[in-house]
Amino acid sequence: MGLLFACLALFVACSSDDDNEGGNKNATYTVTTVSEAPVWQIDWSFNQERPSWTEPDASLYENWTILKVQIEEELQPYVSEGDMMAVFINGELRGMTTPATLEDETLTNKFLLKVYGNETGTETVHMSLQYYCQKLNQIFTLSDNIKLDSDQTTGIDEDFIPDFIFGSAKYPVVMLFDAEYLLDKANIEPAKGDLLAAFVGSECRGVDTPTFIDESLYVFGREEGETVTLKYYQAATNKVFTFDNAAKIKK
Repeated sequence: MGLLFACLALFVACSSDDDNEGGNKNATYTVTTVSEAPVWQIDWSFNQERPSWTEPDASLYENWTILKVQIEEELQPYVSEGDMMAVFINGELRGMTTPATLEDETLTNKFLLKVYGNETGTETVHMSLQYYCQKLNQIFTLSDNIKLDSDQTTGIDEDFIPDFIFGSAKYPVVMLFDAEYLLDKANIEPAKGDLLAAFVGSECRGVDTPTFIDESLYVFGREEGETVTLKYYQAATNKVFTFDNAAKIKK
């Protein structure tokens, strides 16, 4: 097996600039009391058409490797038999498959791809791993320039779980937002059971469980410049703190 994606750490442009730390320090906040914990979650559904991917002609390639991909926890509830996974090298489709099943035909959240190539093992190529989720009508894409190696497999001996949510076609701009300053402003000390969420208008764009160490969350944007509202649910008091104009989405 002569084609290996030696480094399948696929990266996305997530902002970590100092400008995002604390967001808009002039943001004001309001407090409301609720009867139960809110249910905040991102709506990953979109409107993309099913791709017309077909398996490559194996006779055109000298080498191949096995790549096993596991779907991350956030997207596992949406896996269905109509899903597809594909690998592109320099824009050329080199392998595709549907979800794997067990012996009793139970659907799994894993994809086993046979990926073909003619590379010698030293080239730097542009690799794109694409996941089409039928229930969400969306293609998630992770890409990077990597070097190829040989005689190995990926995801077989250890789990390979790419962060496909960072390659969402619906939300192409991803920002890491540090909310510590705003929480300090409202004298909030994160505790077990609390929730931290970001909204653009009424649409949830990020949600996390804050800790004393990490009070940040990823915010998913449709475009740069969108205005973010930060919401914090405090479980001990059943209060929701709302910080309007908390930040602007940017790369």
